[in-house]
Amino acid sequence: MFTSPYAPRAARAARPAGLYQQVGVESQLGDASPHHLVAMLFEGWMEAVAQARGAIRKQDALAKGQAIGRAVRIIEEGLRAGLDLRAGGRLAQDLNDLYGYLTLRLTQANLRSDEQALDECVRLLKPLQDAWAAIAPAVAVR
Repeated sequence: MFTSPYAPRAARAARPAGLYQQVGVESQLGDASPHHLVAMLFEGWMEAVAQARGAIRKQDALAKGQAIGRAVRIIEEGLRAGLDLRAGGRLAQDLNDLYGYLTLRLTQANLRSDEQALDECVRLLKPLQDAWAAIAPAVAVR
């Protein structure tokens, strides 16, 4: 990955750390169970929302947009895309509706720099993350 020598010094310095983190995530993906992959999506989403919160506090519109964009992609392309609405019944439909609402609230948080919207999203998704983590031992036994 090329970083322009004209990029701000902080951006150039952050590249190696970001690449190191990316390699770490990619190495986890190769050995991860489907359950662990979803757990990683939850963790990545929480991290993106925390980054968005920090960017709002710093009034950094670019970083806020990037972090919220990442959170939306995790919801839409990771969690929501993995739902089987036919086989999953009511639970899958409820999750689909929740993920749609989260996407809406994240978009509103981005437009309004609204930390309360981010808080609401975390309050809604955290119980799912916790429940998913709680079933890990049962999934590992199978």
